[in-house]
Amino acid sequence: MTEPIGRFDHIGIAVHSIEQARKFYEGVLGAKFRLISDNPSGDFRVGLFDLHNFCFELLEPLNKDGFLARYLEKYGEGVHHITLQTPDLKEKVVAMERDGVRIVDKHLDNPAFLDAFISPKSAHGVLFQLGQTPGPLNNPPYWEQDQAEP
Repeated sequence: MTEPIGRFDHIGIAVHSIEQARKFYEGVLGAKFRLISDNPSGDFRVGLFDLHNFCFELLEPLNKDGFLARYLEKYGEGVHHITLQTPDLKEKVVAMERDGVRIVDKHLDNPAFLDAFISPKSAHGVLFQLGQTPGPLNNPPYWEQDQAEP
C-alpha cells in the first residue's frame, strides 16, 4: 500500500463574487470570515472562511481574461480545487512525474510558498493542489504539529 501523500488542507471554490457567496458561508453554514486578499498575480481575490478549522477558500476573478474568469465562464461556480498539505513536496513531484502523473503548475523554488497542481486529467476530473507551506488558516503543517505533540 502506498503511503498517503499528505492530509486535507482546504477546498478552493470559484465564485463570481466573494461578497455574495459570503452570505451563504457565514449566514447558512456559520463559517467565520477570516480575510480577503488579492493574489499577487492580480488575477484573483481570495476570501478565507473557517468552519471549525475546516477552510473554505473562495476565489473571485479580478482579471476578465484570467484563468479563473475563463474557468467560471466554462464551468460556473463550484469546487475549483482540493488542497492537501504535502511534506517533501519536491521529491513527491519528481516521483509523480516519473510515474506519468501530469503536473500542470508547480512553484518549487520559493521556500516561503511551495505548491504544485495535479492535472484533473491524471486525477479523474479533480484538480489537486499540493502545498508544503502553511495553509490559508496559517495552521502549521500537520507533520510539524505531530512532532510537537508528546
